[in-house]
Amino acid sequence: MPAHLTILGSGSAGNCAYLETPETRILVDAGFSARQIRQRLASIGRTPENLSAILITHEHGDHVQGLGVMAEKLRVPVYCNRPTADAIRHQFDAKIEFHLFETGATFEINDVVVETFSIPHDAQDPVGFLLRTASGNFGFLTDLGHTTRLVIERCRSANVLVLESNHDVKLLQDCVHRPWSLKQRILSRHGHLSNESAADAAEQIMSAELRHLYLGHLSRECNRAELAHSVMSERLQKIGAKHVALSVAAQDVPCPTLSLG
Repeated sequence: MPAHLTILGSGSAGNCAYLETPETRILVDAGFSARQIRQRLASIGRTPENLSAILITHEHGDHVQGLGVMAEKLRVPVYCNRPTADAIRHQFDAKIEFHLFETGATFEINDVVVETFSIPHDAQDPVGFLLRTASGNFGFLTDLGHTTRLVIERCRSANVLVLESNHDVKLLQDCVHRPWSLKQRILSRHGHLSNESAADAAEQIMSAELRHLYLGHLSRECNRAELAHSVMSERLQKIGAKHVALSVAAQDVPCPTLSLG
């Protein structure tokens, strides 16, 4: 039986992905309102009442906005590490059923094996995920300032990878709406990947097993889908990665569902 991935939305204003296997239904992050998540799931014929778990990469609002309402009302188990859980408790006055893991740990949710690993980002203890299913492996790298050796090693076995391509450096530098301090944070080694940095990351992670690459977490003000796609497409062509299908995840609408296996 195949596994199905739908990126419900990805960008600076919210991030949420849905993975379904024969036995498991998982959200990776819940960065939209509970209502929005419900509507986006409904658009693919799914409902949050049937969720097995919500995995959280880190506590920033664009990854946990709908978590309090969803976790309390629907009693969906939330998987994260302790520093992230502590930060979330400060944000939400809600009863959340936390299942805590140590960063670097591997655990199972029904027929999905969840591998966790540390990523460099300005949150309490941010993580990336590699979700192993019988049909293939799904990697999630949505917020990181640079690519570490650990990140490369843990994601190299991914068949599907969701990779941040946050900003175009020139658009960010020229943006009049952002103070220099924010620009410095985004450009730092614990900020976000630029289009070029994302291409560098993809080149280092690349393997014969990687089949689908999604560019995510694009800045609404400091990037454009065609720019991100062009930079990555040129790099894939340069390294001979013709076997990889490239897509750009949108902020406002879900991506078409990908079936693997």
